[in-house]
Parts: sequence; C-alpha cells; structure tokens
Amino acid sequence: MTDPDWQADLQRYPKRPFLKEQSIWAIAVYRYGRRNDRRPDGLLKKFRGRLYWLAYRITETLTGISIPKSVEVGPGLKIHHFGNIFVHKDAKLGANCTLRQGVTIGNRVEDGPVPILEDEVDLGAYAQILGGVRIGKGAKIGALSVVLRDVPPGATAVGIPARVIEEKN
Repeated sequence: MTDPDWQADLQRYPKRPFLKEQSIWAIAVYRYGRRNDRRPDGLLKKFRGRLYWLAYRITETLTGISIPKSVEVGPGLKIHHFGNIFVHKDAKLGANCTLRQGVTIGNRVEDGPVPILEDEVDLGAYAQILGGVRIGKGAKIGALSVVLRDVPPGATAVGIPARVIEEKN
C-alpha cells in the first residue's frame, strides 16, 4: 500500500535516514498504524494492530517521541533532535510541520480541547502548545515558549506565556 504522506515525510530527511535520524523511526511507526487502520477488518489487520502497538511502545521508549496513531498529521512531518516529544491523541498537525526536542502539544485540563497546527508550523525546542489553540499557517514558535492563545498565520511567538513579536501580512 503506497502512502504519499510517508513519501512526503521522507522528502524532508537526508538519504537513508534510518541510520542517521532516530525521529524517523517514530514517524514510520505512526504512518504504519494509520495505514493499518485503513485496512479492511480481519485477522491480518488485528495482527498488524498488535505489531503496531509493540513497535509504538518500543519506539516511544527508545526515542522519547509519542505520536499516537489517532493524531491527524499532514504529509511532510520533520522532527529535529528527537527526544521528549509528546503529542496529544486528539491533536491535529498540518502539512510540513517541524518539531524539535522537548515539544509538547496537548490539553491544559483533562478532556479539554487540544491544539490545531496548520501547515508549515515550526516549533522551537521545548515549546509547549497547550489547550484549544490554533497555530496559523507558517507560524514560528520560539524555543521554551508556552502558547496558550491562538497565533496568527505567518507570525512569530515567543515567551512564557507566548506573545506575538512579528506578524507577516
């Protein structure tokens, strides 16, 4: 089964990334889980679902990256500097997003709303995107920022709590 999203992910990595970039392992397991969920029900799907779960747990432990298969991730995801990356199971990430180490994308309260990242969002190291916020297309979030409010498209936000320091028209 061909997966154009996976092919777009690979385009953002160097050649033979499995030997150089541990983050690609987590993305590969995520894409495998999504592909398996689209298969028709049956014994093979169930077996592959168990295989996904095992691979997910092993990869999560080895890389520190947790992207459950229930997350909606657009094509072209790139993770720089793997480790301590957690994405809420209900979050949505657009196409060509970039995450760095220590990023958290989640809710502020149990069962609360979760973030939506539009296309081409770039998150700095240890950025925290919390609650029902929307990060606009092409926005950049600075390292160590805590985003609790929407960020407009093309804007740059930094700080704790994050504030917009630059907007592009």
